Amino acid sequence: MRSPLRSWTSLSNPQRTELYLRWSLYLMALFILPGILLTVGSVADQAENIPVIRISLLIGLAVTLVLLRAYRTALDHYLGRPADHRLWTALSAGLAVAGSWTVLLFGPADGGTRNPGGAPFTPFVASVLLIASFGPVCVALTPRWAAVTGVGMLAAVFPAGVLSGGDPAGVAGYLTGLTIGMAFIGFSCRSFAWLTSIVWELDTAREAQSRLAVAEERLRFSRDLHDVMGRNLTTIALKSELAVQLARRGRTEAADQMAEVQKIAQESQREVRDVIRGYRTADLHAEAIGARAVLRSADVVCEIDLGEQADELPAPVQSVFGWVIREATTNVLRHSEADRCLIRLRTEDGRAVLELENDGVPDVPFPSQGSGTGLRGLRERLAAHGGELAVPTAGEGVFRMLATVPLPS
Repeated sequence: MRSPLRSWTSLSNPQRTELYLRWSLYLMALFILPGILLTVGSVADQAENIPVIRISLLIGLAVTLVLLRAYRTALDHYLGRPADHRLWTALSAGLAVAGSWTVLLFGPADGGTRNPGGAPFTPFVASVLLIASFGPVCVALTPRWAAVTGVGMLAAVFPAGVLSGGDPAGVAGYLTGLTIGMAFIGFSCRSFAWLTSIVWELDTAREAQSRLAVAEERLRFSRDLHDVMGRNLTTIALKSELAVQLARRGRTEAADQMAEVQKIAQESQREVRDVIRGYRTADLHAEAIGARAVLRSADVVCEIDLGEQADELPAPVQSVFGWVIREATTNVLRHSEADRCLIRLRTEDGRAVLELENDGVPDVPFPSQGSGTGLRGLRERLAAHGGELAVPTAGEGVFRMLATVPLPS
């Protein structure tokens, strides 16, 4: 069984935020029983108050259990997930109103506990039930329907206050204070749900930004191929058609036209190779600048130190290190919730060492502790130059990667 700390560290930032805010809503339901117990001391010394205390605790327990489910389904509905929110929201509101009627009407006659204008116990229990049950209503329903439901709940409790022995003016004042409490709890719960949805929307936007960056790169590549091949292929088609017509007429110029077609095809082949080489070759400085820009757009502080000897490294070494930076940047965006990233290049013992480190790593392999597809590709690239890739153990929540390539003596 995983420990709570390990389970917490394995969650992403949006999941942690939702878990924190979700339990903030649950606590509003769990505070019902402690709230009732705090008022028991003022009336527990009288034997006639024991029945209403027991009834209040029983009702409070029932409303708490229903509210836990109601808050859950209401938040799931607000986040766009399938949930039977109408049933549990109506059940929690109806049970709170019924519980308020019960404690107001069945309180003892003496001791002032039946008077909502002056009794400290039964009106307080009714207030706790109504205020707590109004939270799921505000989360699950629109603000307009939530307000209508709140007014209906208050109107349903008004007769119980009058029938319990309170004067209408005192009951109206009591309901006014209850309205303020319900408005406050409703606004708080709605704000928690809104904040949770905003966090998930930001996470979705971050993923969309990464996909758009990949799509933009593909469009750039296709645009370059179109610019290079479009004119040449059109010329080849026209000259081939002209050569066919000349050949049918027995003209010797057809051979000249086909020679030009061959020349254009060879030039096109060379230009395509240049485009692919430029696409597949990673420049060290360009990749470092691009990594900083991409990570900065994702609110990741990127510290880059390539040293003073980066330009003196052989071109193949710079290229393979550029690929390492590109893959590492992709891993940071896709597999972590990093706030900080470090890229450092140094030379030691006749080897060039590129060190990459970032935080925000969940308690899961990142990716697979160096066995991901991208890292396997980097190992193959480095092995072609006699280098290697290592993923040493780092601190908790930190991923560290070392790429080394031997330098010519």
